[in-house]
Amino acid sequence: MRRTGCGPVYCEVLRLASQHLERNLEQARVSARGADRWRRLGHPWIYRSDVLEPPAGPPGAVAVVGPRREWLGMALWSPSSQIALRFLAAAAQSIDREFFRERLAAARAYRERLGVDGTAYRLVHGEADGLPSLIVDWYAGHVVVELLSAGLEAYRAELIEALVEVLTPLGILARNDVAVREHEQLPRSVDLLYGQVPEWVEVREGSVRYLAAPWTGQKTGAFLDQRENRQRVGELARGRALDCFAYHGSFTLHLARHADHVTALDTSADALARARVNVELNQQPAGAMRAAVELVEANAFDFLRAQEAAGARYDTIVLDPPAFAKRRGAVERAARGYKEINLRALKLLAPGGMLATFSCSFHVSMPLFRELLESAAADAGRPVRLLEWRGQALDHPEVLQIPESGYLKGAILRVD
Repeated sequence: MRRTGCGPVYCEVLRLASQHLERNLEQARVSARGADRWRRLGHPWIYRSDVLEPPAGPPGAVAVVGPRREWLGMALWSPSSQIALRFLAAAAQSIDREFFRERLAAARAYRERLGVDGTAYRLVHGEADGLPSLIVDWYAGHVVVELLSAGLEAYRAELIEALVEVLTPLGILARNDVAVREHEQLPRSVDLLYGQVPEWVEVREGSVRYLAAPWTGQKTGAFLDQRENRQRVGELARGRALDCFAYHGSFTLHLARHADHVTALDTSADALARARVNVELNQQPAGAMRAAVELVEANAFDFLRAQEAAGARYDTIVLDPPAFAKRRGAVERAARGYKEINLRALKLLAPGGMLATFSCSFHVSMPLFRELLESAAADAGRPVRLLEWRGQALDHPEVLQIPESGYLKGAILRVD
């Protein structure tokens, strides 16, 4: 008969070890509101305004107790951040290489179950994987990380050791050049942490290939959160297609496998030069891409207005703009931009045409995004059918209790 649980001696050893760890940890005492946010809502952040007594020590792991000093759990402590505490675990435990190894192994197992059709994907999505403020992306054997809090930065060495042990990568690159690190009083830099990571990494995404740019590209080298959307839109594409905000051409590559002609539009000549390389990469073997691809350097708003004035029509349009609202105060202006660009696109679609439209602005909520699309459709004066709502790829998991873990929203529409 299989035994469950632990024996009385072993359980007592664990209890004493836990008590010893609790007594020797730096402590943060938080308000009832902060405690409730964690215990009742399951949200792992406690803001500086809810810290009644901060830890005396430097950034790192600390014990968190409630207003009556009742035990709450363990968290990463960032003295300079508005997000002062990020919960790691409910029980007292050592935060060391073994802790990170276990969390990384669980995150990797989840991605393996997804059966990702590609060689580039997200391995750790921060709080959604129980590793707050950590991003880990996989690029065909190379790992790119972002350490986004001072509390996590304190465990850089242990984290690297765990990454090497769990993933056996060819190299690990830290893209610590993001602005959020300034709020943590951390330097911004791009650092090679282990092995070698080349300037360009060729990756496969379904039936297409492209070059990711780990050292200099957007995010950690590519927009991995759109992987499943690119594949789906590519399957539905037909006729004359327009890819606005094309960047390195990731949507364009999928459109070109089914459309007759693709116009890839971006304001950056450098981005379009890389898109051209990616298009050429997918032209071998001959016939792999059905469509001719035209690269156009232009502002999307100006281009769409000019195309409408010229009476142009498209069968497939993709709108994947950068975040129009990077802070809450920018939402009103961003909403005007989202509505206008969707209105222009809807007017340009031929009967039966498809619009795939997205917003990566967290502060533009899903209800607001839908409202903007409804308003654009009404002003376009055409029947618009909703085919699908879309979100971020499944390797970027969204946890309901942590709304910040989800930010990408999209819709596939048909105009009659």
